[in-house]
Amino acid sequence: MKIIISEMMHPSGISILQSIGEVELLPDLWKSKQELLQKMSEADALIVRNQTNVNKEVIKAGKNLKVIGRLGVGLDNIDLLTAKNFDVKVVSARHANSVSVAEYVVAAILTASRSLSQAGEDVNKGNWNRALFTGNEVYGKTLGLIGTGEIGHRLAKRAIALGMTVIGYDPYVRDEEFPFVETGIIKSEFHEVLKQGDFISIHTPLTKDTKSLISSDEFHLMKKNAIVINTSRGGIIDEAALLKSVEAGHLSGAFLDVLDVEPIKLDNPLLNNHKITITPHIAGLTNESQERISAIISDEVVNVLQGKHSLSLVPL
Repeated sequence: MKIIISEMMHPSGISILQSIGEVELLPDLWKSKQELLQKMSEADALIVRNQTNVNKEVIKAGKNLKVIGRLGVGLDNIDLLTAKNFDVKVVSARHANSVSVAEYVVAAILTASRSLSQAGEDVNKGNWNRALFTGNEVYGKTLGLIGTGEIGHRLAKRAIALGMTVIGYDPYVRDEEFPFVETGIIKSEFHEVLKQGDFISIHTPLTKDTKSLISSDEFHLMKKNAIVINTSRGGIIDEAALLKSVEAGHLSGAFLDVLDVEPIKLDNPLLNNHKITITPHIAGLTNESQERISAIISDEVVNVLQGKHSLSLVPL
């Protein structure tokens, strides 16, 4: 059997894959559509992250393709309908990086509250401006969650441990199922989360319903000096509206780990605002999470190829 890996993958899972077939690790393959199509002609399995565009053409080119492994959670780069039509199974690593993402958001909250990055840069210039960098405590502040799944649960527990109040909106969770007892998240309506949150953290997939979910009207509803944190998908936030709100002095700033277009273009106007911190889609990227994800996906790809039951199948 032939297993093609089109992006970087932690080595912990590769030996698992090698136990059943030939493995080609080609971390830059996603950059070339033609090379990817050529490789697909001999692939029994394709393993990707979020950069590989697994569209209809790619899936059709995989005449022997049986399974696509997603090293992560988001599935917006995979044509699931075509996979279903061609009887190609898809497996993902749900929840495997939830701790990493939750810790990233906590780090963003604390960094923003104490202006740590700016203070460090200022000292590197030879300054010692203590008064300029007087910070704020997070104790007593409100964290608003848009999406209260596994990441939201883990984040809420950490925020509450810091003395924060956590409110959350999730249209897919019924009132009687809302996990207040185990997480401490107070169920709220969408507009109330926006109005009350000192920090707004987004944890929802990108769909036609969530595209530009947070735009001008939503930013206007937010508290003055609120901070927006997005670790889900870039298209959920209207980047132009965000920049306008920050430049107008309404929002204090933002932490964006995801963008509409990745990698970022050098002419992206967000780069010109020091109140907006952009990181290269690393919220879920830790040594621990990558080792975990690699092992999970390798095991599940092997299960599918051997005709065994997979616990990580994506419903198609």
